[in-house]
Amino acid sequence: MAKTPAAHVQAGQREVRISSPDRVIYEATDRTPEVTKLMVAEFFASVGDPLMRALRERPTALERWPDGWREGMKLATGPTDKEGDGFYQKRTPKGAPDYLEEVEITFPSGRKAREVCPTEAAVPVWCAQMGTLTFHPWPVRRDDVDHPDELRIDLDPQPGTDFGDAKRVAGVARETLEELGLRGFPKTSGNRGVHIYVRIRPEWTFEELRHAAIGFGRELERRDGGVTTAWWKEERGERIFVDFNQNNRDRTIASAYSLRPKPGAPVSTPLTWDELADLDDPRELNLFTVPDLLTDGDRWAEIDDQAYDLGPLLELWENLPGGELNFPPDYPKMPGEPPRVQPSKKVASHWDEDGNRIEDK
Repeated sequence: MAKTPAAHVQAGQREVRISSPDRVIYEATDRTPEVTKLMVAEFFASVGDPLMRALRERPTALERWPDGWREGMKLATGPTDKEGDGFYQKRTPKGAPDYLEEVEITFPSGRKAREVCPTEAAVPVWCAQMGTLTFHPWPVRRDDVDHPDELRIDLDPQPGTDFGDAKRVAGVARETLEELGLRGFPKTSGNRGVHIYVRIRPEWTFEELRHAAIGFGRELERRDGGVTTAWWKEERGERIFVDFNQNNRDRTIASAYSLRPKPGAPVSTPLTWDELADLDDPRELNLFTVPDLLTDGDRWAEIDDQAYDLGPLLELWENLPGGELNFPPDYPKMPGEPPRVQPSKKVASHWDEDGNRIEDK
């Protein structure tokens, strides 16, 4: 069989070459037809302006699925995992075009890397050529990579909860933010969760941003018994987890208008608060439907109009009880952090401040 010729997609002022354009990236479902590589590239071009509002000038990791995504496929857990079908590309891929810009970032380990920094609509389309479905931008701009300019509130449904629960908690979050003088912008996660973003002035560290997220999560816990900030899964129960650690350095969330590796090519989609409240099934927002939704404009068009003070959320961190919470396991031991041991394993032994077991004598 003859090889399908490459196609070209117009993105801004550039034409981007797409090889193997008929490669199937998503199989057909009972709701959606199959999606090809060319269709992914065309989708990113069609949402170019609002997608760039989410990515522009931000260090961005790429979630790549070069052979497409199928049920049962796995995302690699790290650079040594050879069994994964998809993987995170944290460094600029080889062969990048000359218009692709990059920025140096520092990981929690202290190591540095040059990461993709999108500056124009052709960049995400080229990333689609490289098998990218999901963009993971840092909450910083490249002119100051150590001071975040947005708070990300990740409402993550735990087993026994669903999108409806996340939606309810998002409503509580909206009210709480407004009482504190802040404006939140919601989007679907592309799965069952809800994300809320708040633009802030780039005057605080990642550690302060994380503390603000913990403080806000604790206020949500106080207002809604179906919310938890418990880091250990065994303690979360059937509640919505506020994933405060998503505000750490080198922790990212799927960007607005990213595709997700789920059936039907779902999209992480910005909505108005009323649209979110009326949405019953986030799968309705996918590669086929989101471009039509944008004929009414980008729901996040005003997100950059005002940057807020993080102070009210830091006051919650200072005033609500609970203290420091655990960091992710790949982080170095952090000041004031509780022992990194599951609560259920503490019963029979003592543990030092680093989470090492001390045998009873």
